[in-house]
Amino acid sequence: MDAVLLDTDVFSFMFKRDTRAQSYLVDVVGQLPCLSFMTVAELTRWSLQHRWGSKRKAELQARMVGCVVIEYDPPTAEAWARICVERLRAGRPIACGDCWIAACAVRHDIPLVTHNAKHYAGIRGLRTISHAK
Repeated sequence: MDAVLLDTDVFSFMFKRDTRAQSYLVDVVGQLPCLSFMTVAELTRWSLQHRWGSKRKAELQARMVGCVVIEYDPPTAEAWARICVERLRAGRPIACGDCWIAACAVRHDIPLVTHNAKHYAGIRGLRTISHAK
């Protein structure tokens, strides 16, 4: 079984049963779904910001338990720094959170399933899967 890293947007499509999730099922079913620690933080912030009740928060936690969470480690920090610097030098800065997600995918050499491929374009060593139109 191969691993795939779900970007926050794709995980959220699946969680909310958004119709856009359908196009990504082929990329996820039969694979080991992973989340970056950054995605876990973004999803947690989302639940707090929107004042979810305990039932909805528990549902989110239950769905995240089905994924392997890729934690921070020094090689991920090094990948993050390299990506940030390369993007700055290319005149295409990347958001901090997106950079952490990309760094997790690059460090572990797993494809990133995202609906925002343009956010990650041109990152050395990053493979993306996207069905955005």
